[in-house]
Amino acid sequence: MKQAPRKYANYIPIRELNSTEQRLFPFQVYAELRDNTPVRYDEHRECWDVFRYEDVQYVLKNPKLFSSERSSGGSSMLTTDPPKHKQLRDLVNQAFTPKAIEALSPRIQEITDELLSVHLPDERMNLIDDFATPLPVIVIAELIGVPAADRLKFKHWSDVLVQGARDDTEEAFQELVNEKRQNMQELYAYFTDILEQRRSEPKDDLISLLLGAEIDGQKLTEEEVVNFCILLLAAGNETTTNLIANAVRILSERPDVQNELRGNSEKIASAVEETLRYYPPIVAIGRVARENVELNGHNIMAGDQVIAWVGSANRDAAQFEHADEFILDRKPNRHMGFGFGIHFCLGAPLARLEARVALHTMLQRMERIELVPETALEPIQSAFVFGVKEYPIQFHHRRS
Repeated sequence: MKQAPRKYANYIPIRELNSTEQRLFPFQVYAELRDNTPVRYDEHRECWDVFRYEDVQYVLKNPKLFSSERSSGGSSMLTTDPPKHKQLRDLVNQAFTPKAIEALSPRIQEITDELLSVHLPDERMNLIDDFATPLPVIVIAELIGVPAADRLKFKHWSDVLVQGARDDTEEAFQELVNEKRQNMQELYAYFTDILEQRRSEPKDDLISLLLGAEIDGQKLTEEEVVNFCILLLAAGNETTTNLIANAVRILSERPDVQNELRGNSEKIASAVEETLRYYPPIVAIGRVARENVELNGHNIMAGDQVIAWVGSANRDAAQFEHADEFILDRKPNRHMGFGFGIHFCLGAPLARLEARVALHTMLQRMERIELVPETALEPIQSAFVFGVKEYPIQFHHRRS
């Protein structure tokens, strides 16, 4: 079989995660790799894997050594280095301030109430399809300026953006590339059309704000605005869906945590942070070595791809006491669930806010939240996203 080309390294699962059970709970595998091969070269995927907290942080905080740039895919904040990255981020920050995000709180609460109220009388729901997916999709769609009628298309595009190969055959890689290429063409056409509409008729949405934003007299190009919308779509939807779903998975696995949070809602924010460490929505982040560099005794060559395993770093006992325990009010909690360094997730305040509102509302409206018995969980088909495809729950409706 042909070797996997470099550009697929992010989409191919590491060979040690070879069963459904391991993909549903990969942390024991990460622990073994962290202990035995903290930095290693994978011949099949043609990339370096980095598993220890200290090394992962080093990779992510040194953009001069480990670049985010890609040879294709346009210019977005995820795939650019300084100084271009700072310029893009500063421009976007004008339209994405913490104050602007906090102002979304009442609307997020409204959407949360609408989505949950339909299912409360039944005392069961498919958490992901009924709630954890539509909540961030609706929020991001409204924020960007996407019509409500297009939300289903929006969700499909979001799924394809983060999807991994179905297996590690050459055919699967090619199939994935073709699907992603088609997906990007559809997204570009869609957002370009909305851009044209907003140029002639601006609205109170992010696209209109981005089109008008300036720093030192320079505006974003059309490609940069479209790329930012696509970035928001991928990062804003899938990450938040998995953050909410992973948090509820913890609540159902740990009824004691669920009960403590229900009586102490002020601890919900720290529960969200510990979820980001314990069951992070993103477990791996890709970089490319800009120059020859030594890491933990290994010589990484310029041009080599490097995968920083934040899912492993977040369980490193050298950084976190009782690293394999979910500790509700863990302090400090220097997890890398949203990345680290200059590419720290711009949407983190929005994801945190949505997760806090979602958990608080569920805990107020539901008692004894648990996974429906006999459910066979299925992991998401992705090498760098951690979550499940479905998570049906049952509960007692609190009618107070």
